[in-house]
Amino acid sequence: MVGKYKVVTLCGSTRFKEDFMEQQKRLSLQGYIVISVGCFSHSGDDEVWAEGTKEMLDDMHKRKIDMADEIYVINKNGYIGESTLSEIKYAESKGMPVVYMESPDTRKESPAAEERFV
Repeated sequence: MVGKYKVVTLCGSTRFKEDFMEQQKRLSLQGYIVISVGCFSHSGDDEVWAEGTKEMLDDMHKRKIDMADEIYVINKNGYIGESTLSEIKYAESKGMPVVYMESPDTRKESPAAEERFV
């Protein structure tokens, strides 16, 4: 396939690094241009927690959403945290399609207090 490719931005908790890598590969092989996160804060990229860095990366991710035709939510076991929920709402406010890795109806509680479910 050669031609115009849709652009998709991956969204989801950075604790699911392996899922990000798998979905990036799968979507690329399906002909999508894939935009992903730059750091995996919940998977060991501790630089994210420096003052102001997480806020900058969150804002930068919204700019990545601006460049996309749709977002793809990596919601393993139905998990959607606060940052991801913000990204979903942002994409929806732009009229952008939101595609989920798993049905949003498979939500399960998470032990993480800093993030919540939709």
